[in-house]
Amino acid sequence: MRVYNFSAGPSMLFEETLTETRDNMLSYKGSGLCVAEMSHRSKDYSDIHAEFIETLRELMQIPENYAVLLLQGGASQQFDAAPLNLLRNGKADYVITGHWSERAFAQAAPLGDIAAVATSKESVFTYIPELPPEIFREGTDYVHITTNNTIYGTRYTVLPDVKSPLVADASSGILSEYADISKFGVIYAGAQKNIGPAGLTVVIIRKDLIYDDLPRYCPKMLKYSTQANADSLFNTPPCMTVYMSLLNLRQLKKLGGISAIQKINEEKASLLYDFIDNSDFYKNNVKKKDRSLMNVPFLSPNADLDKKFIKEAASDGLLTLGGHKTVGGMRASVYNAMPVEGVKKLIEFMKKFERDNKN
Repeated sequence: MRVYNFSAGPSMLFEETLTETRDNMLSYKGSGLCVAEMSHRSKDYSDIHAEFIETLRELMQIPENYAVLLLQGGASQQFDAAPLNLLRNGKADYVITGHWSERAFAQAAPLGDIAAVATSKESVFTYIPELPPEIFREGTDYVHITTNNTIYGTRYTVLPDVKSPLVADASSGILSEYADISKFGVIYAGAQKNIGPAGLTVVIIRKDLIYDDLPRYCPKMLKYSTQANADSLFNTPPCMTVYMSLLNLRQLKKLGGISAIQKINEEKASLLYDFIDNSDFYKNNVKKKDRSLMNVPFLSPNADLDKKFIKEAASDGLLTLGGHKTVGGMRASVYNAMPVEGVKKLIEFMKKFERDNKN
């Protein structure tokens, strides 16, 4: 029985992705091989690799002056790779809006003059700070943001106005709504939210930011130039993950692309937020203008009820609704593959739970 998986990651995949993977598991296109068994130099995998990049470019409208790199190590590896590759003058600004942007800042900090120019930590990251242009320093190599905050349920609805290249961890927001790629110097994202299974990391980088000569030591595997010069085949890529991610992208394309999925995501988020806002039993603490489309944290009246909610929801086929330990409560992650019906079923369960547990 298929259930509704509200995990913050790894997330649900489109059912069509899973069934096509199953149908080709033992013999991809009659080859007698599973994609996981193939050489990354073979024609079958080369076609998958090329189609993934081409389809991502089409869906995200990625300009020709940007390279698409298919890497590994997740966003956490990019917290090191980005500053190692981009710090030419040794100076960068970070905006701290949650756990992952704190991690990115901490990993960059030993490498140069790295400043946290704004934060919403004092409110447990319930909003995106105001970012007037004057708070950013002159002469920085880049400015770093996290576009969607998985744990705390916030997102940037307006990008900061910066002179330096904008570098973004877009792991939990990528492909969920339109983004003007030309506004960014670098976008990186772990796959396990909207792209596909865990194991793949996508880096979209403006080509003039790919440097062969770096002012400090950078491990060869972390150099963007290493991967760009080898078409992301310098080492064996996660072939099976790329294949399943391609199937996910094909399904997204069939649905009408990013403009279509954005409307669906807005509908899902609106249904859930409207129900929470009109309830005196549940609450969401995020500033309304900064609310995420992908991750919706919410609380019941007390921690004991939160635990009961999570347990009973799981019994009803609504899985992985526990909030992060730093926030508590519940969190519904409604990534692209989560259908509207899943959100409606969650709301019906929330109504019943409220009736059964309201004093």
